[in-house]
Amino acid sequence: MTASPLIPVPIPDGVAALIGSCMPIDVLQAEVDAECAAREIYRFRGPLCAEDRADREHALSALALANKALAAYNPLLILKPWRRAH
Repeated sequence: MTASPLIPVPIPDGVAALIGSCMPIDVLQAEVDAECAAREIYRFRGPLCAEDRADREHALSALALANKALAAYNPLLILKPWRRAH
């Protein structure tokens, strides 16, 4: 986890845990799901076979679902698929 998407500054685990303790558990889970889905989307590059296209679409769907929960809490938490996950 970093402090800013523009300048990657590491946050100590204790500070990240303190920040996380102030957020609802479903928002924390949505954040983890969004980062995992974004990593999965980023993995698919170049010409894709039918199975890879289906897997990429599934990851895009998971990201959209997680982003919906994140946007309801704070629109600034939305993770875009073209922005690499931390």
